[in-house]
Amino acid sequence: MGTLPATTLRGLLIGALLVSLGACAPHRHHPKPLQHPTAEYADSKVTQIGVNSYLWRASLDTLSFMPLLQTDSNGGVIVTDWYSNPSNPNERVKVTVSILDQDLRADAVRVAASRQVLQGGNWIDAPVQAATVQKLEDIILTKARDLRRKTLRG
Repeated sequence: MGTLPATTLRGLLIGALLVSLGACAPHRHHPKPLQHPTAEYADSKVTQIGVNSYLWRASLDTLSFMPLLQTDSNGGVIVTDWYSNPSNPNERVKVTVSILDQDLRADAVRVAASRQVLQGGNWIDAPVQAATVQKLEDIILTKARDLRRKTLRG
């Protein structure tokens, strides 16, 4: 179909993000010595992106099977393109994830989804179950907490 596999797309996206973030780093003639992360910084308040890095990475990982339309790590927004499950090609979904805070909190991530069904050759808007959106938020939060735990353990 001409699309890249999800793992390749994710790798390219992460690589591009790292290259662009490196260009944004301030240049100092006398850099401070590196310090090891401590528990007080474990909630990712100190980051080069504008939002919680654990929530950001968990969101990208959760949505990795969908084509990405827009990502803004400073504003904390990820927008997917329409995705149709191959087992149900008459239905498609589009997801927007907004990360609202630098802290890893349950109310720091918001998911919005749109759904359409194919009827008579036209895509018609259809309701999305609230449980679907809640489940996506739960998956993102769980992954973010797991990433944080792994970072703290070293």
